[in-house]
Amino acid sequence: MANRYKVVIVGMGKRGMHHGTTFHANGRFEVAGICDIDKARLEAAAPKLGNPKISTNAAELVKEVKPDVFCFCTLPSLRLPMIKIGVEAKVKMLAFEKPVALTTAEGMQVRDMLKGTGIKTVVSHQHRYGVHYRKVAEIIASGALGRIHTVYGTSTGWMTHMMSHLIDYTRWYNGFAEAQWAMAQAAGRGKLADNHPSPDYISAVVQYANGVRGYYEAGAGAPDQPEVAKWWGKCRMGAQGTEGFAEVLTNGGWRAVTKSGGCQSGEGAMNYDQDMPPYIQDMADWLDDKKIHPCNFDSAYKGFEIMMACCRSATEGGQAALPLTDPKDELALLKAKVPDRKAIALPVNAKEFGL
Repeated sequence: MANRYKVVIVGMGKRGMHHGTTFHANGRFEVAGICDIDKARLEAAAPKLGNPKISTNAAELVKEVKPDVFCFCTLPSLRLPMIKIGVEAKVKMLAFEKPVALTTAEGMQVRDMLKGTGIKTVVSHQHRYGVHYRKVAEIIASGALGRIHTVYGTSTGWMTHMMSHLIDYTRWYNGFAEAQWAMAQAAGRGKLADNHPSPDYISAVVQYANGVRGYYEAGAGAPDQPEVAKWWGKCRMGAQGTEGFAEVLTNGGWRAVTKSGGCQSGEGAMNYDQDMPPYIQDMADWLDDKKIHPCNFDSAYKGFEIMMACCRSATEGGQAALPLTDPKDELALLKAKVPDRKAIALPVNAKEFGL
């Protein structure tokens, strides 16, 4: 009989409940404990998750339950203390939200803390499970686009919320080629005070080692996707080759033009009810040593480095070479160096950025 893995989840907000209900629905997992600083939220969540132990103290709960999987769905500022709890408890798996960290000073600590522990670590870039994302990957992998020369991603949502998604999926579309350098510009300080601190707008160029060029935009100046009604779903990612292109819209399906297939398109939209079950099942498969989770930490860290290189370029000027070798506080750099004037927003983005 297959092992059943015990899970502790910290954070019972929207994302915590997405994880909790999906773990609970999967027979390979037992939600053994849940934690939140809001006790009323815990008491409301517990009956939906099999009535696990509840606590407002994550460290004490993990010590008591001794979980196999420690999952936390908390704000980015809490990465280090949560990971420390999991490492000290010698859990088998950590699972947490993107981004990996807010700065390389923190991200390199996370990387070094995990190194050599054997803890399998998953970062929640679960959009890749959408049928439309996978269809674009399939078209690219088939060779129908010819030689890929460009990948791209845009999002009206701001950097720390969305840019790691853009980079992660386009790295996938580009065969996970290593990045060599990044160059970027940033504008607007408003969202630097957000709980996902970011410049209001960032635009970047990334060079990959296989010759492919990446282009990324996130925030106030990023283009509208008028085919998509949901503002947070106005994200476009894709690839261009010598014989066509293929792209996905987070809440607007997929489309492609190829030399052999002509114009093609299909439906698809981000749907947690559909995307979370295979994401969670892949955790069980990795714990069973059947396959590495596609949202593994090592891959996510490379995307994080690219995002941080973009921040360094935007604040220090010139190209930022990759991989990054020295820790820095990119948030402090952004706060000090981004010009103290408002970003120029497209009309569709103006309200979200107070412009």
